[in-house]
Amino acid sequence: MKTVFGVSLFLMLLVPVMSLAHGEVLAMQETIIPMNVPENNKLPWGFVEGKIASHAEQHPVIIQIYQGEKPVHFAQVPVNDDGTYQYKFRVLDVTDGKTTRIFNGDYTVKIFKMIEIDSNYLGYLAEQKKSGLFDIGIGILDKM
Repeated sequence: MKTVFGVSLFLMLLVPVMSLAHGEVLAMQETIIPMNVPENNKLPWGFVEGKIASHAEQHPVIIQIYQGEKPVHFAQVPVNDDGTYQYKFRVLDVTDGKTTRIFNGDYTVKIFKMIEIDSNYLGYLAEQKKSGLFDIGIGILDKM
């Protein structure tokens, strides 16, 4: 039986990065979701999974779990050829009849993914920035 903790997405952030080796434009996409592990949880595993539409090859997903401001768990996860990823982690441990709650309560999960940006879209954003009609805060455009 699988349980997904915290499914609501409340923030996405794109930070473009130029990869000079291949001439491609990459962006780091940050997704932040809440996770709640109830006190009466009986399941030993939790997991974070997703699919990246335009994933950048050879770039893992980075998962960071915080309780309040305190970092409690970090992981790097490979991305499959179809753009999917899954990270499974221990939430509850039972050894010799002793139960240890590794995660309990509310957490924030930050997921960092590298994606490829279409160069035509980047050109469109540069034109919008130059027009002055929109305030586009993307660092790579400041150099254009």
